[in-house]
Amino acid sequence: QVRVVESGGGSVQAGGSLRLSCAASRYTSRNCMGWFRQAPGKERERVAIIYSGGISTYYADSVKGRFTISQGNAKNTVYLQMNSLKPEDTAMYYCAADLGGGDWPTCLRRLDEYNAWGQGTQVTVSS
Repeated sequence: QVRVVESGGGSVQAGGSLRLSCAASRYTSRNCMGWFRQAPGKERERVAIIYSGGISTYYADSVKGRFTISQGNAKNTVYLQMNSLKPEDTAMYYCAADLGGGDWPTCLRRLDEYNAWGQGTQVTVSS
């Protein structure tokens, strides 16, 4: 599986913004990359996923309208712009990537199966 490096977390007050960055070790024309998060005592959950430069995207209901996932000019990078942050967004955020070149359903499945997690980046939102 593809290794990734995350950065950009921090502490903000509710209503603030943060931008997370993720760099994968390589890329293909049908990149599949995404963000997951895990809060203390909870299971890891999908947050946002982007496929093939934005042909398809996924957002968890809880972040729709507030978070935006995008691919960088360097195609092995992906960003998560997080606006209007809420205390319930507090979690460790992890990036995942699949460069197997599959279709959109395969992208989602492979990211759900991803297990080469990095250290993640902590996001803390205070009320």
